[in-house]
Amino acid sequence: MPAIRLAGLRKTYGTVVAVDHLDLEVGTGECFGLLGPNGAGKTTTIEICEGLTTADAGTVEILGRCWDRGADAAELRERIGISLQETQLAEKLTVEETINLFRSFYRAPRPLQAMLDAVQLGEKRSARVGQLSGGQKQRLALALGLVGDPDLFFLDEPSTGLDPQSRRQVWDLIREFHAAERTVILTTHYMDEAELLCDRIAIVDHGRVIALGTPRELIASLGAQYVVEFAVPEGAPMAEASLKGLPGVHSAVEEAGRWRLIVAELHTVMPALLSLLETRGVPLLELSTHAPTLEDVFVSLTGRHLRDG
Repeated sequence: MPAIRLAGLRKTYGTVVAVDHLDLEVGTGECFGLLGPNGAGKTTTIEICEGLTTADAGTVEILGRCWDRGADAAELRERIGISLQETQLAEKLTVEETINLFRSFYRAPRPLQAMLDAVQLGEKRSARVGQLSGGQKQRLALALGLVGDPDLFFLDEPSTGLDPQSRRQVWDLIREFHAAERTVILTTHYMDEAELLCDRIAIVDHGRVIALGTPRELIASLGAQYVVEFAVPEGAPMAEASLKGLPGVHSAVEEAGRWRLIVAELHTVMPALLSLLETRGVPLLELSTHAPTLEDVFVSLTGRHLRDG
């Protein structure tokens, strides 16, 4: 039985279609990434899964249960955990008091000391929440999402705004939970985070899943070995058709004078590209190459960078 099954999911706000007949299954024990630009529908989809928003149409099964059945809803609240990008907590309470408050919401919560140890906040148990650093507050928010010992954990932008050390600590917590064969649903604006943590990834745009697979499968779907990026003066006479016509070029995307080419062979494309620029009298301001990444997949599919929305 999948941890999440969505079929024909639809949600509108007036004339705006947020989710458009979306189908998706997440297997039990997966760390599953949901990526998409702002307005793509991923937040609405997650809120429906969490029971915070009601779908207009479609099937929503979470851990084999449905939110619209009273007994199921009560059970689901015990079995899922949620950690938001920003959690507003009472800053006058201590770390210990905050965790115990959330423990009181569950019939069988995890022990206080186990939660403090899990998020490495033992030394801060008597500190007030308002005195914690950003990274410590985020780890406390993770603890609050895990205090009920959930089978399914929703994580919304868990490392946004954190320093590198705090990000790694958050990643370790996610890995530990995932290693216990629990299910993680992760939304993030960091492609390296998704590639490092997720077993599979769905890219959502305009309320639909437009790509689904492991990070390796999605990168391989580009059908290319390299990405060539170059910059020319804004307004220079370059055309997408002429770049796509170069030998070995699979696609060409332009953004503010900067071009990104998905190519098969560097040794074929580079001479042809330089010759084209010279013929048209276009100066080359910048040139770089790299192996394809998830970011390249995202730009190829949506025409946008993930963080730009």
